[in-house]
Amino acid sequence: MSEVYIIGADMIAFGRYPDRNPAQLGGEAALMALDDAGLGIKDVDILYTGSSFTAGASMSQQIMREIGQTGIPCVNVSNACASGATAVREAFTAIKSGMYDVAMAIGTEMNPRGMLGGGGSDGLTPEGIFGSGSMPAVFAECGVVHAQKYGTTLEQFAKIAVKNRKHGSLNPKAKFQTEASLEEVLASEMIAYPLTKLMCSANVDGAAALVVVSEKKAKELGMDRAVRIAGSALASDPWEAHNPELFDPNSVTRLAAKTAFDMAGIGPQDLDLVELHDCFATAEMLHYENLGLCGDGDAARMIDDGEVVLGGRIPVNVSGGLIAKGHPIGATGVANMVEIVEHLRGEAGNRQVEGARVGLSHVLGFGTSAAVHILQKA
Repeated sequence: MSEVYIIGADMIAFGRYPDRNPAQLGGEAALMALDDAGLGIKDVDILYTGSSFTAGASMSQQIMREIGQTGIPCVNVSNACASGATAVREAFTAIKSGMYDVAMAIGTEMNPRGMLGGGGSDGLTPEGIFGSGSMPAVFAECGVVHAQKYGTTLEQFAKIAVKNRKHGSLNPKAKFQTEASLEEVLASEMIAYPLTKLMCSANVDGAAALVVVSEKKAKELGMDRAVRIAGSALASDPWEAHNPELFDPNSVTRLAAKTAFDMAGIGPQDLDLVELHDCFATAEMLHYENLGLCGDGDAARMIDDGEVVLGGRIPVNVSGGLIAKGHPIGATGVANMVEIVEHLRGEAGNRQVEGARVGLSHVLGFGTSAAVHILQKA
């Protein structure tokens, strides 16, 4: 089986695009990634597109109508927040199998406004019975559980938002490029304790794309900017006795991380940077432990000691994360990998993690899936 490499990676700036549609955003990101690879749409053998709110509308085919209809297979992926990362995994599998030499993975989304999750449904719904299914409430509850077990404080959760807003100020494609002090984060509107407004990710529009190729094709094009996908894993939420009452973002992430590390033949100690799913500050805290960046109960110390800031032992979300960059559901997983690729190439500008050679990207699809990819400098 072929090794798999990323040779094209790019994304549009995240924000709001009221005069455009998801296919146009995805098409722009696709052309940017193709330009980065030095290829055209006629060089692509198969296309995968991840989109959560618009996947049923043949998004890959709509994108092809924007950038060139070449008759290739088109696959549409919907997997909640893991949609884009799942598209990348499918592209990885297609190349790994030897069936194709050039695949493209796109994530695109135009998020609805307002709070996601919760609300009514047909039949009996857990909303209001076991608590709330709205995303801030769900991850607030996860944070409270962590605080009860380990003594994590409101200020420690808030420091994650401070860190990510500072990182986002260095990223020209982030929605929010202004810093926020600890006092400002704590003083912002309380959404669901311990989450204030500035500790929550923002619903935005966005698109990102990767060009994924076989080793043969990578060598043909030149390996100087190639990035190897060393590990690719997707896991679904295992049944646990408490699941009906409390969504657990931990087990599914740990399953995916173990698979990805085993595939890559490395461990968390070998990572130089991480882009993880900080839909809320509480989620980032939990994922330090879930991804093996520290032991259970040690996550708060990592933020207190500055280990996860740019220049620290293991920088996390140097892009600004979802809290500063924004969270266009279907595009997030691809965008996280674009960020890792830029650092491994040494092209991340004033937020560059110096000497980066190995990075990990993680996304969590609520109640469905977690995806973890390990990328290595070729």
